[in-house]
Amino acid sequence: MNIKRTAAGLCAALLLAACFTGCGSSASDPASNASGASAAISGKVSTGGSTSMEKVVAALQEGFAELRPDVTVTYDPTGSGAGITGAMEQTLDIGLSSRDLKDSETGVTGTVVALDGIAVIVNNTNGVDDLSIEQIAAIAKGEVTNWSELGGADVKIAVIGREAGSGTRDGFESIVGVEDVCAYDQELTSTGAVITAVSSNEGAIGYASLSALKDTVKAVTVDGVVCSESTVLDGTYAIQRPFVFVTNDSVEPSAAVLAFLAFAASPEAADLIRIAGAVPLA
Repeated sequence: MNIKRTAAGLCAALLLAACFTGCGSSASDPASNASGASAAISGKVSTGGSTSMEKVVAALQEGFAELRPDVTVTYDPTGSGAGITGAMEQTLDIGLSSRDLKDSETGVTGTVVALDGIAVIVNNTNGVDDLSIEQIAAIAKGEVTNWSELGGADVKIAVIGREAGSGTRDGFESIVGVEDVCAYDQELTSTGAVITAVSSNEGAIGYASLSALKDTVKAVTVDGVVCSESTVLDGTYAIQRPFVFVTNDSVEPSAAVLAFLAFAASPEAADLIRIAGAVPLA
């Protein structure tokens, strides 16, 4: 499994992108240093995959467009599995995954660009505010089926999750320890759909990316720890996963792709990632 765990994994892209800037770029200009803004670059960067990364990618697209108006960055929200496959099959310049690469996913490199907490969400009317990992696992496996067993109201629990292949689902199940044994009442194809389903069912429980949280649902604390940027970054919040850029090892990236990769590792991008609700590494 070839995956770089820090933003430093994009250093090669930064160095390569610098080749396109020329000697005239200003060392004091962060945009020039990060994305080679002094050289004319045009073209297209195709990205696709994780739906949980939608806000992060949108923020990066907007920020990059200001520096590189002649480069078009596209995003196709198809799920982490499809994003990795796209990078492997060279149909995408950058696959987007909200999980680590598996040992079977070869010929590509994954670079972590941010971290994300997976919040455990319930309906706003639910009186339960905190769950342990063990309680969450018992719910997911169908061992606990009514909120009254956890100090809540006498309401049947409905487990709402993502479809097979989702990075959010993979992260949640692997961390909680319920791979292949979750008793889902609904399996939905996007994080937004999970949030909507939980918001409309008083007995529902689900999971959603920290970056996608809305006030239409309530995120419970997990073992007493709130899901937040600070608790994800310091590791005290247990249910978290990486946001990964996946690139094909056998493809020489274009100048446009290199510039976007370099921008994603810049301090300016870190601010955008934070605003989008994810946790930058620097």
